[in-house]
Amino acid sequence: MARIAGIDLPNGKKGYVGLTYIFGIGRTSAYEILDKAGIDPNKKVATWTDDEIAQIRNILAEYKTEGNLRSEIQLNIKRLMDIGSYRGLRHRRGLPCRGQRTRTNSRTRKGKRKTVAGKKKAAKK
Repeated sequence: MARIAGIDLPNGKKGYVGLTYIFGIGRTSAYEILDKAGIDPNKKVATWTDDEIAQIRNILAEYKTEGNLRSEIQLNIKRLMDIGSYRGLRHRRGLPCRGQRTRTNSRTRKGKRKTVAGKKKAAKK
């Protein structure tokens, strides 16, 4: 099992898919990394040699991944909240900050709500 950037890559996956298990590496980046290393993207992770894994590690040193990337993202969000921008306020309130509607949907950000019975209107005489 290849261990790169503190992540155990799955052996049964193809190389380009296995690299996407690292936070900050998507399909496009995975293809670029494997191309620079001279490794076939369709080659399984289990068949990588130690030299190939070392090459991938050296190339990944140029990318911002895992802990460094997560901390940078959190600092960016904190900066937005500190300056009081619209996006920062939406982050603070736990609402969507990219223009989505909130009247319906947005359950991921708002959380599941309990329904409250409506008040009955007093009968007119």
